[in-house]
Amino acid sequence: MTLPAIFFGHGNPMHAISENDYTRAWRRFGLSIPTPKAVLCISAHWYVPETGVTITTSPRTIHDFGGFPPELYRVRYPAPGDPQLARRVQSMLAPIPVKLDDTWGLDHGTWSVLRHVYPAADVPIVQLSIDETQPASFHFDVAKRLVPLRDEGVLIVGSGNLVHNLHTYAWGKHMPEPYDWAVSFESKARELMLGGDVKALIDYEKLGRDAVLSIPTPDHYLPLLYVLAAQQAHEQVTFPVEGVDGGSVSMLAVRIG
Repeated sequence: MTLPAIFFGHGNPMHAISENDYTRAWRRFGLSIPTPKAVLCISAHWYVPETGVTITTSPRTIHDFGGFPPELYRVRYPAPGDPQLARRVQSMLAPIPVKLDDTWGLDHGTWSVLRHVYPAADVPIVQLSIDETQPASFHFDVAKRLVPLRDEGVLIVGSGNLVHNLHTYAWGKHMPEPYDWAVSFESKARELMLGGDVKALIDYEKLGRDAVLSIPTPDHYLPLLYVLAAQQAHEQVTFPVEGVDGGSVSMLAVRIG
């Protein structure tokens, strides 16, 4: 069973407790594929100066945000961990040093989406950190080593946002039209993905002003590369979720296979 790989634009943490077009599409995705043995998630919110994988059997729900309503902090997503998968990832990435981490859990980049995809919290989840000291090309190479997991019943998930500029985000305001630069960069990125030009997406800093505004920091963009690296020659790229939230956060989902 070869599973797809998918990048979710997770957006505002409030989507975790909302019912909207995005969350309904996430649920439809979960229902559209065979139930995986486990999920390996690369989230924008575990962005640290090392490569690590979660090895706990019962990862905690991390509320890594501030200023939201109390009901959001009460959410728990009690999916189990999978130490065997964590060790498998560690061996696949050798000789890159990979820490078996028992302190992290599931951050909101992971649980805010997966509680819609798998609401029963019955699919084991392992998180892989993003090493903030390494360039985009390193992360793409790491992701290439993980591709065999798709044939082992593991769903590879990236969670971030293709466009993520919180300085221009319309917090609590009337939802504006997306900024021109956000629409332009998303359109360009989609064109590159459909054309198979992954090198340009790895070298995104060379894509001009729209890319700089859309990706002021790499944390929300790099999870996309972990999914694009999973693409095989015969596989298409599709976009099962679309939209721009708050004018400057792309909710685009990117599915491989």
